[in-house]
Amino acid sequence: MPPAVRLGVNYTPSEGWFHHWLDFDLDAVRADLDSIAALGLDHVRVFPLWPYFQPNRTLIRPRAVEQLVALADAAAERGLDVNVDGLQGHLSSFDFLPAWTRTWHRRNLFTDPGVLDGQAAYLRTLAAALADRPHFIGMTVGNEVNQFASAPHPDPDPVSPEDAGRWLTRMLDACAEGAPGKLRLHASYDAAWYQDDQPFTPAHSARLGDVTAVHSWVFNGTAQRHGRTSVPVEHHAAYLVELSKAWADAPHRPVWLQEVGAPAPFVPPEHAAAFTEATVRHVLDCPDLWGITWWCSHDVSRGLADFPELEYGLGLFTSDRRPKDTARVLAEAAAARGTRPAPAPRTTALTVPADPAHRSRCAPGGPVFDAFFRLTADGARPTAVLDTRADDKEHLAARGITEVVTPAQVLTPLGGTYP
Repeated sequence: MPPAVRLGVNYTPSEGWFHHWLDFDLDAVRADLDSIAALGLDHVRVFPLWPYFQPNRTLIRPRAVEQLVALADAAAERGLDVNVDGLQGHLSSFDFLPAWTRTWHRRNLFTDPGVLDGQAAYLRTLAAALADRPHFIGMTVGNEVNQFASAPHPDPDPVSPEDAGRWLTRMLDACAEGAPGKLRLHASYDAAWYQDDQPFTPAHSARLGDVTAVHSWVFNGTAQRHGRTSVPVEHHAAYLVELSKAWADAPHRPVWLQEVGAPAPFVPPEHAAAFTEATVRHVLDCPDLWGITWWCSHDVSRGLADFPELEYGLGLFTSDRRPKDTARVLAEAAAARGTRPAPAPRTTALTVPADPAHRSRCAPGGPVFDAFFRLTADGARPTAVLDTRADDKEHLAARGITEVVTPAQVLTPLGGTYP
C-alpha cells in the first residue's frame, strides 16, 4: 500500500449508535477508538447529528461542540486523525433535520436565506472548534446531503443544479473560514454519478472542494445484476474512483473513497472478508487515491429498532467490540502500508457523456458501466474521460492516457448493436 494513501473507518459508536450524543460517554468512546486503533488504521470520520448540535437556528450548543472536541482529542491520543461531517443530515436510512427546517417552519435546505445562514454558522463553528488540533483533517459539509434534493426521497427540497452549486460553494467557504488550511470537501451518494435528474452533478463533486469524495455501495443494482463474486461487484469502488476523474479539471485531483462496505445479503457475511480484500486491492490500483474509509467501525445494536436489516451488520466489530474477519483484512492492509509501489497511470480511457442529463449511461446496466467492466475483465485497467475531451491532447497527456475508446467500440467490436 503506498504510504501516502490513508486507511480509516467511519466511526459508528457501539453504544447508542449516533444517539450517543444525547448521553455522551467519553469512556465508551475511548473503548471504541481503542478497538479501531488496534487495527493500525490512521483516521476516523465522525458524525455529529445536526439537530442535536443546532436545535434552533441561532443556538449551536456549546456542550455538544465540547463533546465533539473531546472525541477528536481522544482519537488523537490513539494516533487517529479526524474528519468531521457537519450536516447530518441522513444516516443509515434515517433523516436528521432540525425542527426549524420542517413542518410548520418548512424552508428549503438549499435556497432559503435564513437556513443557509444557520448552516454556514454551524459549519464554521465546528471547524473553528477543531482548527488548532493537529490531528484534525478537516470538514465534510455533510453526509450524502444530495439525497434531500430530489426523488427517490419521499419529501425532497427541490433545487436547481445552479443553486446546488451556489449552496455547496457557500458551505465549503464556511468550513474554510472556520479552519483555514484544513481539508474541505462535500459528499454525495451515487445518484450524483448515475441519476439523470439529480441536481447535484458530477462536476460539483469533481470540481468543488479540495478532493473528490465517492461512496460505493453495491446494493445499487450492481450486486443484483452481477452476483457477489463478479468483476463489477469487486471493482465497483474502483469504477467510481476512475469515473469521477472524467469531470475533474485538475488532472491529478485526489479522490477519497469515503464510504464502502459489505452489505448483506448482497455480500453474505461469510464472504464479507473476501469482498473487502478484493475491493481494497482494486482501489489501491487507482492513481491519485487520497484514502479509503470503510463503513463502518461497529455494528448497530439489535436493541435499536427499525433499521434496514443490512445496516445491523456492517461493522468491522460487533456491537460488543469483537473484531470480525473484515477487521483482519483492514489490519493486514494497514500493516502492508508502504510495501506496494504507487500504481502506474491508467492509459486506456473510456468516453463518458459530459451532459449530466445522460448520467444513467454510467449506472449499472448502462453502456459506460458495462464497457468499463468488459475492459476490466480483459485486464485493460481503464479510466474515464469526458466525450468533450476525447481529442484534447494536452488533457490526455497530463493524465497519462494514450488510448481513448467509446462504449460502442468496446461492446460491439464487430459492428453489432448494443441493447
